[in-house]
Amino acid sequence: MQARSALFDLYGDHLRVRGGRAPVAALVRLLAPVKIAAPAVRTAVSRMVRQGWLAPARLTGGPGYQLTPKASRRLDEAASRIYRTARAAWDGRFDLLIVVPPADRRARERLADDLTFLGYGRLGDETWVGARPSAEVDQLLIDAGIPAERFSASHHRGVPGSMALVRSAWDLAAVGAAYTDFVERMRPVVAPVNGRSPDDQAYAARFVLVHEWRSFLFRDPQLPAALLPDDWPGATAASFFDRHAARLRPAADRFVATCLEES
Repeated sequence: MQARSALFDLYGDHLRVRGGRAPVAALVRLLAPVKIAAPAVRTAVSRMVRQGWLAPARLTGGPGYQLTPKASRRLDEAASRIYRTARAAWDGRFDLLIVVPPADRRARERLADDLTFLGYGRLGDETWVGARPSAEVDQLLIDAGIPAERFSASHHRGVPGSMALVRSAWDLAAVGAAYTDFVERMRPVVAPVNGRSPDDQAYAARFVLVHEWRSFLFRDPQLPAALLPDDWPGATAASFFDRHAARLRPAADRFVATCLEES
C-alpha cells in the first residue's frame, strides 16, 4: 500500500466527515497500523500539497493539513460510489464525451485515469461514455484546459444495443473476476477480527478492506443492473464489503478518535 493512496483512503473514509483536517502527528499514528512509516507519510503529504489535494493548516494539535475544495469534491464523489449512496434508476441514456486529447503523453494518461475514475469507458481516442453523468466531469475538463463536447444519448436499438456498447467500452469479464478475487483475498483479513479484537486491529483490517474496495473505482463503472450479466459477481462482493465494513466501523471509529484526541 502506497502512502499517498493510504492518505486518500484515510481522509476519504475517516477525516472527511471530521472536518477534513488533522495534525501531522495524528496522520502518522493513523497510518502506523497499516505499516506506513512516518517519513513516507510526510513525503506523501508534501506531494499531495504540490498536487493541490491538501493545504497546510494550523490546528490546536500542531501543524496539520486539510482537504482542498478539489479534494473534497473528489472524495465526495468517491464516497457516494463506494457506499452507493447516490444510485438512481437508469433512464436508458448515456453521457457521451467528445474530447480533444492533450498533446502531452502524461496529460493524456492523467485524463484517462480521471475519466475512468469517474466511471467513463473509452470508445476511441476522443470518445468516452458513461452510464450516468458525473457531477465532477465538467470541472475536471475545465481545470485540465481540455476542450470537449458533452451529449446525452440513447442507443436506437434499446437495451441490446446498449449492452453491445458496454462491451466495447468495458471488459466486464475482467471486472467480474476481480470482484471474485477480492472476496477470496479479503475474507482471511476481516473474518478473524471480532468484538474481542483490539481497536487498532479492527481499524487496520477495515482500512485494508476499504483500500482494496476503493480500487474498483478505477475498474467498475457501476453500470445499471439492466446492462450487467446475470449472477454479476459485483453484487456478491458488494454485500461482503458492506457487511464487514459496517461490522468493523465502530472499533475503527474509536481508534481514529483516540489518535485525534492525542494530538
